[in-house]
Amino acid sequence: MLSLISSFLALLSVFVPNLQASDIDSYISTEGPIAKVGLLANIGPSGSKADGAQAGIVIASPSKSNPDYFYTWTRDSSLVFKALIDQYTLGIDTSPSLRTLIDHFVNAEATLQQVNNPSGTVSTGGLGEPKFNVDETAFTDPWGRPQRDGSALRSTALITYANYLLANDNSSYVTSTLWPILKLDLDYISQNWNETTFDLWEEVSSSSFFTTAVQHRALREGTKLATAIGETAVVSGYTTQAQNVLCFLQSYWNTAGYVTANTGGGRSGKDVNTILASIHTFDPAAGCDTATFQPCSDRALSNLLIYVDAFRNVYSINSGIAENAAVATGRYPEDIYQGGNPWYLATLAVAEQLYDALYVWNAEGFLNITPTSLPFFQVFSSSADVGTYASTTSIYINLTTAIKSYADDFVQIVAKYTPSGGGLAEQYSKSDGTPLSAVDLTWSYASAITAFQARNGTVPASWGASGLIVPSECLSNIVAVTFNVQATTVFGENIYIVGSVNALENWSPYNALLLSAANYPTWSITVNLPVSTAIQYKYIRKNNGDVTWESDPNRLIMTPANGTYATDDTWR
Repeated sequence: MLSLISSFLALLSVFVPNLQASDIDSYISTEGPIAKVGLLANIGPSGSKADGAQAGIVIASPSKSNPDYFYTWTRDSSLVFKALIDQYTLGIDTSPSLRTLIDHFVNAEATLQQVNNPSGTVSTGGLGEPKFNVDETAFTDPWGRPQRDGSALRSTALITYANYLLANDNSSYVTSTLWPILKLDLDYISQNWNETTFDLWEEVSSSSFFTTAVQHRALREGTKLATAIGETAVVSGYTTQAQNVLCFLQSYWNTAGYVTANTGGGRSGKDVNTILASIHTFDPAAGCDTATFQPCSDRALSNLLIYVDAFRNVYSINSGIAENAAVATGRYPEDIYQGGNPWYLATLAVAEQLYDALYVWNAEGFLNITPTSLPFFQVFSSSADVGTYASTTSIYINLTTAIKSYADDFVQIVAKYTPSGGGLAEQYSKSDGTPLSAVDLTWSYASAITAFQARNGTVPASWGASGLIVPSECLSNIVAVTFNVQATTVFGENIYIVGSVNALENWSPYNALLLSAANYPTWSITVNLPVSTAIQYKYIRKNNGDVTWESDPNRLIMTPANGTYATDDTWR
């Protein structure tokens, strides 16, 4: 009998994800302060777990082995300080100590911009370097570089601070200290946005939705700041490139109803990359704008549903959970890193997008259901139909109530798998929810802080997403080309491609694009290329640093004026 009861309780813990945290308000009131303390502990010079880190340097985690995250990433640091700067500028935490910490961050990033590194100098590509040692020296080991999201995220964090200072009569610091840092980053984005990049997981070199989305935001708000402080010489260039980036952003939309996170890598493209892009480009004044994939836009909601559902059969802790209930989510369903488990920040990101959507619907007093978003809404009401529903209607009330509960359930999943001390690691086990991988991940703490604030209706400042128009002809200059090549390889050997245009790395074997072996011996990659263009290319093999080019002559294709194109090559 006791064994039967134990078995029943074990099953119950799977079917009811919020058993250990039935009171979400209680969890947030407890975990919120813990997350803030955990985050601050990872920032130098006085953070209790950041020994040796320079002032303003954010360590990704105190973990120094399996995995070693005792470094500072531009992306992580910028997201962390954006959360802190929001708290300061929105009046949540106006303590002098936080202001000092923000100024330390500004100084640290100014220093890192100037550090020569494997990606180059400040003027030759070094702003694409993803991580540095905590003493502000270059990290010189092999890595996935360049990563072009860091400059954009750093710009957004510093522009938020700059706008606050301007509003509070401190323009001199903005023009003398912040603008020189920002101009370097914004110029880098403007000049390199259409180059390939490693994604935010540092695994796939192609084009990345997250990177493109945050680059677009940075250029838009950078243009506004430049205008405000009289730096008008850059406005035209930034504006033109921002429009080009917005056009390119549309190309990630998959007619299957989701955003394809990366143009390469051989995966499904269902990735929290896309959810993170939505919440980190959220503009509360932009409504449910589709062009910028705002959290309540039909595309963003359809994408969220498909992303979440992709994990229902991946993790055993999701077994038995109803189709209209929240589940643990990770980076992408094919993930194998550290065993391929759910991530705290991924699960919280879903909740945050939904809270942001609820904020906009409530602010506007209505919600709109399109054919694209209809499957999402029908999860919560089978009678939902295409149309616009005022906040006074029963369907609006029923839908938003159900969606709020759904969002809360994602937080409750995190609550269930948060250890008693409140520490948030990088991942939690797909089989039993035990914390795994890097301990005290700074980004995990930041994601908890921003998700909890979103639930409370605290929203960031507008950045200029409202009213943007995507010209109908803007995608006419890009065509998706899939390169397929038959090639047998030995263990440790991979196939790459280079070619005669920027998107194919201008013949650079160092930056060559890795093809996917998902359908081995066929290796494949899809790359966005200019239309009606003669393009030369070759495949290369890499094995432990050794590079082998296929034989001459160069291969040649003429890209079509529209549609798609695919090759059927054999290694020679």
